[in-house]
Amino acid sequence: MKILLASPESDVWNSRKHIHMGLGYLAGSLRTHGYKVDIWDASIEVDFETLDERLTRDPYHIIGLSAPTPLIVNAWEAAIKAKRRGVLTILGGPHLTLMPDESMHKDAVDLVVRGEAEYTIIEIMRALEKEAEIRQAKNLPPISTISSPHLNGSHKGNGTHGSTELKPQLFHAEAGWGSIMGLSWRNRDGKIVHNMERILPNDIDAIPFPAHDMFKIDRYTNLNPLTEGLDMASRTYTIVTSRGCPYKCIYCSKPITGDTWRARSVDNVVAEWEWLVKDLGATEIGVTDDIWNHNRDRAKDLCRAIIKANINHVPWVTVHGMKVNNTDRELFDLMKQAGCKRVGFGIENGDDWMLRNIIKKGQTVDMVRQAMGHAKAAKLETMGFFIFGMPGETVESMEKTINLALELDPDLAHFMMAAPFPGTAMWETLKEHGDVFSDQMDWSQLAIQSDRAHFAFGELDKETVEKKFHEAHRRFYLRPHRMARILKRKDTWMRFPYYLKTAGNMLVGLGDREPAA
Repeated sequence: MKILLASPESDVWNSRKHIHMGLGYLAGSLRTHGYKVDIWDASIEVDFETLDERLTRDPYHIIGLSAPTPLIVNAWEAAIKAKRRGVLTILGGPHLTLMPDESMHKDAVDLVVRGEAEYTIIEIMRALEKEAEIRQAKNLPPISTISSPHLNGSHKGNGTHGSTELKPQLFHAEAGWGSIMGLSWRNRDGKIVHNMERILPNDIDAIPFPAHDMFKIDRYTNLNPLTEGLDMASRTYTIVTSRGCPYKCIYCSKPITGDTWRARSVDNVVAEWEWLVKDLGATEIGVTDDIWNHNRDRAKDLCRAIIKANINHVPWVTVHGMKVNNTDRELFDLMKQAGCKRVGFGIENGDDWMLRNIIKKGQTVDMVRQAMGHAKAAKLETMGFFIFGMPGETVESMEKTINLALELDPDLAHFMMAAPFPGTAMWETLKEHGDVFSDQMDWSQLAIQSDRAHFAFGELDKETVEKKFHEAHRRFYLRPHRMARILKRKDTWMRFPYYLKTAGNMLVGLGDREPAA
């Protein structure tokens, strides 16, 4: 069986592009178990070949599509394209985990995977093999119309001869579909079945490394063009050293990795890190854990191991925000020695009341100040994430957030709009108050990069939130030392039209803003 793992085409995201770790982990698992698999990442493929063109040129038996909430419609559209070519369609990702029934009612969607999928996908492949045997014995049509009845034969034709009528696949229970935890499927009667949830594995060292070598790394960019310019020659990889987060922030949903924190062993992480540095020629590495420093001692041990392995010459960054209430000066000093060049902090708000009672962040403004101070003292670049328009937000709390950003003065301040994703406490709060939800929800609008407020709450209207959002950008980035830094950068002039458009939209809200790099 030949499988294509794909991310859907979209214009939601920005010019920064880094590898899709979800697809990488699935590819690693499939390859380890002997299946032929390829990766098609829309973010770096569409300028060379569309999904339509790829499926026409190189037919596949199965396509696995991964999508977060803003891209779910794009994933459905991709499934239609694949289905019309006789390809079995499997969808997974955060949105599918939270709302599987929505997608299972789409005729172009055959299977939905909920939660972590490295083990689920292998069980699906084995069930498909049994399904093929059952269908052959009963003289029924094969699952994939581009393949032989055994699903293992050579391709026939150009892959477009299947029926254009979209009919979801119905499966035989005796193939074992009902025993695959975390799977949604249809039985032979057409009934949608949602199997039991898959238990999160504690031993994540046992999960094969992502198939980093399968990505066309020369097409990806560096991790933060806004601080160092867009580098299209960067060989940037990402790595996940732990999964999950035990905190309960109002804006955060963790449908895939869960509310528990599971860490890989230091040795396991370093083995992957060495592969990236010594064999794949990484020039930059991004740590994409939700909360990589949850165990401070482990974080320090990992830094020491990177130094000992002599792989600290390749710079690395924490892509997502570190938890400020679990840091100290020694940690940042060790990170610096281990090659870290930039750390991000999830600051979110400058009002302690908001942090404690609304966001439930588990941190205070003073903790933020201390962590930022330690990081700067260790001579690390810093990045701060700030969110505007939370339920319960006021003009005064947003002003405090702006003032805190100015006081901390990180190398990059990333101001975002509160986005109520399914599965979050914010989503439930807004459903209760009936503000932004309808039967025809436009999922593509739920992007944190937007410069448009997603909802009004209480006495705070959308226009006021947007006004403070743009004011934050002006007050932070139009200061003389900030302007001097931007104007001195070569990339500013090489991509001047892009920066001019982006600045106009971020600073004053001109038109539909393209998300910043």
